[in-house]
Amino acid sequence: MRIALFITCVNDTLYPRTGRAVVRLLRRLGHEVVFPEAQTCCGQLHYNTGYRREAQKLAVRFVETFADADAVLAPSGSCAAMVRDNYPRLCAPGSRLDRAAAELAPRVHDLSELLVDVLGVTDVGAYFPHTVTYHPTCHGLRLLKLRDRPYRLLRNVRGIDLRELEGSAECCGFGGTFAMKNADVSAAMAADKARNVAATGAEVLCAVDNSCLMHIGGTLRRQRAGVATVHLAEILASTEQEPARL
Repeated sequence: MRIALFITCVNDTLYPRTGRAVVRLLRRLGHEVVFPEAQTCCGQLHYNTGYRREAQKLAVRFVETFADADAVLAPSGSCAAMVRDNYPRLCAPGSRLDRAAAELAPRVHDLSELLVDVLGVTDVGAYFPHTVTYHPTCHGLRLLKLRDRPYRLLRNVRGIDLRELEGSAECCGFGGTFAMKNADVSAAMAADKARNVAATGAEVLCAVDNSCLMHIGGTLRRQRAGVATVHLAEILASTEQEPARL
């Protein structure tokens, strides 16, 4: 399959290893990965902050950029959810953008959805000999409804010791601009999440959103908990010959 990678702003700017991991993984599985260079932001930040007109312009650009893709992979649950859940709210019913967004939305996927539902694979040949706990981020859990897809992929990774995270469904407190506008509440929520992560005894915290990992990871580092944060793509791309770096 020919898969278009939507790298997302956070990954492009701060976590390029995730994008490289996605490419390695999909190529290893025999698929072609393309990177449309006209891509920019999905508009989530603008939409959530009330700048709907600016978000709509970015929605138009996204739809035009990825219109011909067989499948679009966004290694960020929140960005995939923005396209599928919020783009319809930006479009006038029956408009050209409304029709184009509706046609594209079913082809926009989180990594676990793409692998399990579209490519039909749960064992990607990964090797990651570490103790891991998984945080199901809010957009993945509540909007994309990923359910057990990430767990099914992780359970098939050789060498992994997957630990259950208490209170896993609770928000980590990031929420984009929420963390800036409500810093004290956000920090308290992150502290609760970090405490539960540390209690698992895991070496690694995994999620499908680097923004949430950044938030929780910052708290874990300040607590000197000794827990690394790693995107799901990096674990699945890891092999004995080319292991993921912690």
